[in-house]
Amino acid sequence: MTVLADRIEMAEESVELTLDVLFEWLEKLPVPEGYKAEIVGGHIFMTPQRDTHWDIIADIYDQLRTNYPRKRVKSDVRMDYPGHLNGFASDVVALGEGAEKDDKGRWRHEDVEFVAEVISSKTAANDYGPKKDTYATAGVPVYLIVDPYTGEWHLHTLPKDGAYHATVSFGFGEDIDLTDTPVGLVLKTDGFPRD
Repeated sequence: MTVLADRIEMAEESVELTLDVLFEWLEKLPVPEGYKAEIVGGHIFMTPQRDTHWDIIADIYDQLRTNYPRKRVKSDVRMDYPGHLNGFASDVVALGEGAEKDDKGRWRHEDVEFVAEVISSKTAANDYGPKKDTYATAGVPVYLIVDPYTGEWHLHTLPKDGAYHATVSFGFGEDIDLTDTPVGLVLKTDGFPRD
């Protein structure tokens, strides 16, 4: 089928919108190479991956690997979160020991111990807003936002009642002390590049 025929077929179907349906539709669309797609509050966002973005993700991944086995650190893998149609492909996720996939073969948000999002200019509002609220509602113990445009990181901890109750922000070069969290290490930020 052509893209046009697929779109007409999707428009004519009267199916309940679920994350599975939305992701199925995404798979039929011509998403450009090098773009990440995720669904936040029922809205589809596609962002290009940049070198700066990837370098920060790789740095965080490498540091997490000192405490986490490879199979418990994920990047750009779909995970469904509480709320209206939230299927995120977070930049970096660390899963707790004993993490299991659900009956659909997806990692469960209940097993997430750490999430890092590296800001992209077009979707920054999601990371600072609805995604932060969703991670807090899901009880993710550690949510880190890394902003290469401002050269700052923002650490959110102590989730309760849909909000994070502790926030620390510093510039690149300052260590991120996660020793009192499930992550149990200090992340170095002096190698994070800026945009």
